[in-house]
Amino acid sequence: MSFLGRGAQAPAGGVNVEKIELAITELDTVTDFFNRMVSSCHAKCISARYGEPDLNKGESVCIDRCVAKFNEVQKKVGEKLQNRGAANASGASTSAFGSL
Repeated sequence: MSFLGRGAQAPAGGVNVEKIELAITELDTVTDFFNRMVSSCHAKCISARYGEPDLNKGESVCIDRCVAKFNEVQKKVGEKLQNRGAANASGASTSAFGSL
């Protein structure tokens, strides 16, 4: 069983480098998404002057809505990109020149 192979056999070196690179890329993408979401929602919902140690009700509601909207937009963008990639792949396989 390989390191990240889910039952696949590992290459002779023991670790599938391609799968490691894919996992690192995915981790970088998720980390970037999280950091952008935190930065955006913090700037939008939380005052620069901290008057209390905890979030108040308005800040909590704002953060909840901001995170939900951020995730929904990310999901829609991902779906659009997948659809566009699938359309490009199917278009490229039918004709090398496309519509001239």
